[in-house]
Amino acid sequence: MNLLFAPLRWLDRNAERTLILFAYSAMALIIVYAVFERFILKTQIPWSTSIPIYLFLWVTWIGCSHNVRKRTHLNFNDIRVRLPYKGQFACMCLDAVLWITFGVIVLYYTIEQTRLVEMNFAIVQGTDNVMQWWFYLATPLAWALLIFRVLQNLKEDIGRYLRKEPFIVDIQAIGQD
Repeated sequence: MNLLFAPLRWLDRNAERTLILFAYSAMALIIVYAVFERFILKTQIPWSTSIPIYLFLWVTWIGCSHNVRKRTHLNFNDIRVRLPYKGQFACMCLDAVLWITFGVIVLYYTIEQTRLVEMNFAIVQGTDNVMQWWFYLATPLAWALLIFRVLQNLKEDIGRYLRKEPFIVDIQAIGQD
């Protein structure tokens, strides 16, 4: 049974980092090759300026999800560490409610926008068959993953609260992944 869950545990630990690495590497390779081609070969790939911009959507939104999981994205720990135990727990619950609320709003509108771009067959500038919606899909997918990460953190926080263990509110205490 442990062997069955090993890939899921690896995916849980590395999903965001793998996607970020892939998107960032692709961006860098396209840009480096485009510069080489422009200055050495005196020509240019028409899509070399548009695809990296679209890949940046994947890097930023998946990066946001990654940092939410690590509890390093948009937090106010200076205030939180000075609160009593129940106040810290209340703030963590409030964080989760706010993240989920905002995430649902983002999901609603970005799914609609992505579907609209897909239905209009919008093509990336400079290409013949690369669809824009493939890149716009980054936002709803990353925000769905972000909501999942928030729920994971909330579950962990509730468990700590019930066991009366100290919360992880100091970024230094989290450690490096």
